[in-house]
Amino acid sequence: MTGTLDVARVLRDLDSLLAAQAGPERAEAHLRDALAQAMRLGDDPARLTVLNELLGLLRVTSAHEASLAVADEARLLADELADRLGPAGAEARATTLVNVATAQRAAGRTEAALATYREALAAASAAYPPGDRRIAALHNNLSMALGDAGDRAGAVRELRAALALLAAGNGTAPDAEPDGELAATHGNLALALAATGDPADAEEAVRHARLAVATYERLGRTDDPHYAAALAAAAGLDVRAGRYAEAVDGYRTALATVRACFGAQSDAAVVTAGNLAEAEALLARAGAQDEGGTQAGSDAGVGDRRTGRTSRAATHPGAKVRAAADVAVGNVPTGAGSEVGRPAGSAAGEGTGSSTSSPPTRPTPGAGRPAGAGSPSSAGSSPVTRGLDLARAYWEAYGRELLAGYPEERGRIAVGLVGHGSECYGFDDEASRDHDFGPGFCLWLTAEDHARIGAALQADYEALPGAFAGFPARADVQTRRAQGAGRRVGVFEIGAFYASLTGYPDAPAVDRPHEWLLLEEATLAAATNGAVFADPFGAFSGVRGRFRRMPNDVRLTLVSRRLGMIAQAGQYNVPRMLARGDGAAAWLAIGELTRATASLVFLLHKPTSVGYLPYYKWQFAALRRLRARLGSRLPATVDHLEEVLRLASAACFPGAAGTTGSTGSTSSTAARERLVAVIEAMCGEIVAELLARGLTRSDAPFLEWQRPYVEELIVDERCRRLA
Repeated sequence: MTGTLDVARVLRDLDSLLAAQAGPERAEAHLRDALAQAMRLGDDPARLTVLNELLGLLRVTSAHEASLAVADEARLLADELADRLGPAGAEARATTLVNVATAQRAAGRTEAALATYREALAAASAAYPPGDRRIAALHNNLSMALGDAGDRAGAVRELRAALALLAAGNGTAPDAEPDGELAATHGNLALALAATGDPADAEEAVRHARLAVATYERLGRTDDPHYAAALAAAAGLDVRAGRYAEAVDGYRTALATVRACFGAQSDAAVVTAGNLAEAEALLARAGAQDEGGTQAGSDAGVGDRRTGRTSRAATHPGAKVRAAADVAVGNVPTGAGSEVGRPAGSAAGEGTGSSTSSPPTRPTPGAGRPAGAGSPSSAGSSPVTRGLDLARAYWEAYGRELLAGYPEERGRIAVGLVGHGSECYGFDDEASRDHDFGPGFCLWLTAEDHARIGAALQADYEALPGAFAGFPARADVQTRRAQGAGRRVGVFEIGAFYASLTGYPDAPAVDRPHEWLLLEEATLAAATNGAVFADPFGAFSGVRGRFRRMPNDVRLTLVSRRLGMIAQAGQYNVPRMLARGDGAAAWLAIGELTRATASLVFLLHKPTSVGYLPYYKWQFAALRRLRARLGSRLPATVDHLEEVLRLASAACFPGAAGTTGSTGSTSSTAARERLVAVIEAMCGEIVAELLARGLTRSDAPFLEWQRPYVEELIVDERCRRLA
């Protein structure tokens, strides 16, 4: 059967589904139906267009394993069409390679993405007219992959190449938005230059950031998150240079945009507001010193204890300029920038510039995607209803004034509350206040700053009022484990702080999966929980982010292990032990099943999105909170596990106090049958989720049989052996 698929209608219907917020499942089903139609009709160009669109949709919904499977199919078809269709097929191949590389980058396959971007650049240079702006888009995207790989010089080199092409103004890309592409490239180059840490690059970074800002303003795109990132790129560098008034103006405007895009209580807004407050304090202190030559705040007993200090935050000799996107928007990873040349299926606001997403004979897919929402705050209406709120209020009341005594270092000091304690997870209540609770916050310093001022700053911190907002001093209810080396608030060197939690001063490298596998999820949860109130320099948030970004091969290894434990303990041993009458063994098997299932739910959602499963005490609270998130997967799992635990008493220990029935009774038998049925139903939902995420090709109900399919996706041979 041959014919032509109405691709324009397919894409219009897709846009309608997305505009109606029908959900990614319906959008994916729509595209897969279109893909099946194209295959039946033998319309390979249409099939490639739909594959590119599906690839983008799966990428932006974080279904990375499924997107990589689609990427393989699209790449094979694009190679075939390049041979069959000549120039049109060559352009389609170049476009597809861009989308494949972008999917690989999003999935954490940095080396593969670099290779594919370079292949795409070679293909595009041969297929596109000289100076085509789509080649500039490729240089932009390649630069971000190089940044991921730590090649900062390479990232800058690619952005300069992109800028040269765009400045030439002789591009022919369809539907190009030259000024928007130019703004994004200036912004990306500002971030890349700031990330080099070379003082010689700082002023050039400011210049590019301001060019990006001016272009966005000329286009009327002051509601774009990248506009806020560009503003903050300049503001962060202004702080480093002592240009506090300019920094305050930049942060204020950035904050207004961030609040409009993500909400006033989003992490992005909170971090930006904290950075603004730091810049305002530096400006006020500089003004006070210029007028009177005295140290602001010294009357309060927290002034600068040292002599001979300068009045401005001088550049620290060993300091590195922070990637400015982090300065502005707390949820933008270090080194991130604006993707130019938006791939198929990408969300509006995620990239800028012209689409490079489909074969040129097809309508340009991907336009008009709805922007993602920001994260709502979970804080209550009272400023001190929870420990995190209390810590933030205490910081606002006393911490800013405390740092006024350290003008040179305050621009490099991070503040927040992270680590052990229910308040760091947001699960504390009145019952939590009888131990290790009270006013307090953490101050995180670089090694150089800690060696120079750590002891003095800790002494000043300890001199702050103990009781606050009706709460007694933390020392009044402090346990021995939270004192001395185990203290949870005060002044810390960044590496030592993380080493105390994890054993590592920084996250293990991507190429050391065995070290990642030695880290318990609860350990990683303690290292990445809580909140950062301010981090103008970004050193602390950089380490925090690296611990959050578990390598994908490590995550898949753990997914395979959890599937094995659920199968072994729950599907196999619970019914066998019950049949043998060994209720105690069945009880222990149920415990293993519960832990493995809770872990699997978090791993499938990905730590970069939802964090890690905390220690046993808060696992069900964490599962309930995760279920309440928009777009949460496996929402019924927490109910299944709670029912399993309720049934366990009657099934494992019939006739015991508080249970009904004796061994072999109708009620005991019913409890056992129901227990096994709930476990199987839960496992069936897990299989469906594995299929939906592209982690398996099998619908086999026994989860042990799913492990080989998951392990096929593990690239690192060491991880595959350890799965």
